[in-house]
Amino acid sequence: MKKNKIILISVFVLILGYLIYSYVYKSHRDIASEKESFLVTADAVYNEFKTDESKANQKYLDKTIDVYGKISSVDLKENTIVIDEKMFAVFKDKMPAGLRLQSDIKIKGRFIGYDDLLGEMKMDQCVIETE
Repeated sequence: MKKNKIILISVFVLILGYLIYSYVYKSHRDIASEKESFLVTADAVYNEFKTDESKANQKYLDKTIDVYGKISSVDLKENTIVIDEKMFAVFKDKMPAGLRLQSDIKIKGRFIGYDDLLGEMKMDQCVIETE
C-alpha cells in the first residue's frame, strides 16, 4: 500500500514538473509568419484609441496587425521608424537602409500598446510587408 502511494506521488510530481517546464519554456511567437488580425492605417488605429481606449485595447493589444502609412521618422541605429507621426515601430531584424521619409510603407508587427501621454502607439517584432 505504501509503495503504491510513493508511485502515485512520483507520477504526480513528474506530470506537474512537465507542465511547469512547458509553461515556462514555451516557444516564442513568430509574428512574421502569423496571419494578421487587422489591416489598418496608423491614423485609423489612433482615432480608435482617442474615441475609446479600453475598447481599442481589447481589439488590438497583443495582436498581429498590418499597418500602412507614410514614414515620418527613421532611426537606423535603434532599428525603429515612426509612421504618420503616431505609430512607433521596432523592427525584429535589421531594417533596409533605403527607407526614405514621407515614403509609403506597410509593416506587420505585434501591437504592444498606446501611450496616451505621448499620443503614440507602439509595435514590436515588425517586418516590412511587400505587396
